[in-house]
Amino acid sequence: MTEPFSEQVNIATEADIVTARQIGRNMARQLGFGTIMQSRIATTISELARNIYLYAGSGTIFIEQVERDSRIGLRITAADTGPGIADMRKAMEDGYSTSGGLGAGLPGVKRMMDEFFLESVPGKGTRVIVVKWRNEAGGGDPD
Repeated sequence: MTEPFSEQVNIATEADIVTARQIGRNMARQLGFGTIMQSRIATTISELARNIYLYAGSGTIFIEQVERDSRIGLRITAADTGPGIADMRKAMEDGYSTSGGLGAGLPGVKRMMDEFFLESVPGKGTRVIVVKWRNEAGGGDPD
């Protein structure tokens, strides 16, 4: 395995969302994730970056290779100093949306990833950390 690597993308425009998504997909491919998992990782990054853009105006997406107990994974941290989430329990309900969207955002992200952490302080910002671990059987998709 090569030296661990990471990328940070500042999110302030819609183009930044696309950039972060592409970087995440490429990093997942380099780490040996299969095409289905690459798509899930890219979708997760897109959802988190879009939340930053829509609700906070700007923030960062940090994507990094992680290793734990000889397992390889990708950790994505989305952070902003926006208004925060007033009701995190409600935000994690399927179908809940304050932007008129489908409301699949954070609950969908949680389902697609192996680990999910959310912290938010109203008036201070939000941080979401997710991890996807590579399948032990050579990194391919489970199908």
